[in-house]
Amino acid sequence: ARRRRLLLSELFQPLNLQGEGSEAGWEAGSRSHRLMVQGGLIHPGSTGCYCYLPPAVRAMDKLVRLIDEAMEAVGGQKVNMPCLSSAELWRASGRWENMGPELFRLADRHGKEYCLGPTHEEAVTELVAAQSGLSYKQLPLRLYQVTRKFRDEPKPRFGLLRSREFYMKDMYTFDTSEAAARHTYELLCGAYRRLFERLGLPCVQVRAATGSIGGTTSHEFQLPADIGEDRLVLCPHGHFAANVEMVSGEQAACPTCGEKLTQTRGIEVGHTFYLGTKYSAVYNAVYYSPDNKPHLAEMGCYGLGVTRILAASIEVLSTEDSIRWPSLIAPYQVCFIPPKKGSKEEQGAALLEGIYDDLVEAHPHLAGDAVLDDRTQMTIGKRLKDAKKLGYPYVVIAGKRACEDPPVFEVWDQNSGEVLYLTKEGVIELLSKVQVP
Repeated sequence: ARRRRLLLSELFQPLNLQGEGSEAGWEAGSRSHRLMVQGGLIHPGSTGCYCYLPPAVRAMDKLVRLIDEAMEAVGGQKVNMPCLSSAELWRASGRWENMGPELFRLADRHGKEYCLGPTHEEAVTELVAAQSGLSYKQLPLRLYQVTRKFRDEPKPRFGLLRSREFYMKDMYTFDTSEAAARHTYELLCGAYRRLFERLGLPCVQVRAATGSIGGTTSHEFQLPADIGEDRLVLCPHGHFAANVEMVSGEQAACPTCGEKLTQTRGIEVGHTFYLGTKYSAVYNAVYYSPDNKPHLAEMGCYGLGVTRILAASIEVLSTEDSIRWPSLIAPYQVCFIPPKKGSKEEQGAALLEGIYDDLVEAHPHLAGDAVLDDRTQMTIGKRLKDAKKLGYPYVVIAGKRACEDPPVFEVWDQNSGEVLYLTKEGVIELLSKVQVP
């Protein structure tokens, strides 16, 4: 049986591409927020909380698959820890008091206090500490999860760039020594750099403060953007990069080459910490060495803002009115636009549907990634304009030349800006190369 076609008219993707209505639902100043609301990707709920609509969920699922691949490549094992965390656990580390009003706190019917986890150092260290008899042979242990996190932001802003509820990938590592833990640290920083390269995002690794998480070494992964809340200082030759909070006021030159440091703003999309024994000492997370003596595990933690990467990539890649995605995580890879109903080219509609069907039959991995814009009461031009705004990497159109012998179709490569004129076989060959995580 042929696979069912994905019709644009049936997708739950409420479009407001003209930005009509006084309650538009986005903040001035943030391109990604406006484009994501207009393009039916997110819908504002309560302050700093959003509904993720089907296209955003598809993009996020693809991003998570890429993250899973990156984490598994460095020996990561996926877990899932509760969002609710007991106050005792957080009091033991001192963070119940230190986190202040950023922590969402609540009590159950018995008066027992909890918080909604903004991060999970306490929970994961208690989990590992509970494994009595952990051997040095079982380390390094690299546990990670992708879950919802909560932070009571004083001023949530710019949509998914600073929200109260968000998705994060957080990995926690346990090693036998400081040297081994620092090796893990370098390994994870490398994995992050490769992930951002794969996404085609110009990320910069900068020295950073350890803040409320603690530890002795920390780096942020920053996407340079005017809207970014962090100020960065960079050596133009790439020898030095730091968050401005790490640089003394008088430091104006690169410590390596002496070149004048430049300033830019960035959106933080990842953060890494070498923790040492800060948490393992509190919860007694120990392993047994070859001579059967207990030793505290050396830890690190590694965060990636999943929903923030989605918004930040739209922020830095898009134009003012058109979404551009890292190709690998675009919600849908290709949009097919048949002719307008009643037009001279109407016979091209069946030919285009034939290409759609043959494509997904020959390449089943594209079945969920091809959309047919069946709003044939609208002109091709109007639908092409919408497709450009929504940022499908490829748009295939049955226009005037679809009536030629052999029929020729128009293919727009949105990321390169090229327009190709191809036969049916040419279209299928081109799209067969499209990668989907």
